[in-house]
Amino acid sequence: MYNPYNPYWSPYWTTPPTYNPYPYWGTPPMYPSEPPKHFIDLKDYGPQPYVVNIEEATKQNDYYRIALWTGKYLQLTLMSIDVGDDIGLEVHHDHDQFIRIEEGQGIVKMGDKKDQLDFQAKVYDDYAIFIPAGKWHNLINTGCKPLKLYSIYAPPEHPHGTVHKTKEDAEKCRER
Repeated sequence: MYNPYNPYWSPYWTTPPTYNPYPYWGTPPMYPSEPPKHFIDLKDYGPQPYVVNIEEATKQNDYYRIALWTGKYLQLTLMSIDVGDDIGLEVHHDHDQFIRIEEGQGIVKMGDKKDQLDFQAKVYDDYAIFIPAGKWHNLINTGCKPLKLYSIYAPPEHPHGTVHKTKEDAEKCRER
């Protein structure tokens, strides 16, 4: 029946329910849509079992290269390439390499000979680069901010615990 004390009641018209994203007033969601960002201690955790938010760790890294995990058959390194700089032309004769760009943009070049890099591609956030053993390659930062990436070598390329704060540090270690 008609209720004169309820101004919203009508047999012909109803008020649509309002959307409340939380079941109770003032109660935050049980699982936030974005996990809180926290500092990750960047060091080589291998060969022990290890779990990490790789995107956060990669973006947090400011070193040219740091090994985050080195095992017997696999290694993960984080890199930060300065604006206008590059990784440097190199080849790995006995293993493949995987690179994932988390932030920034660049150009990757590859080829069968040091002076014949006939493959070229633009890369940026979320791109993956697969480098077969024996391919000469280089990755150049063409953006306006550091190029943040992680690289997986199988088998490991660098000694356990490798930290190169700058590209110059890495080149000094290569000369030894």
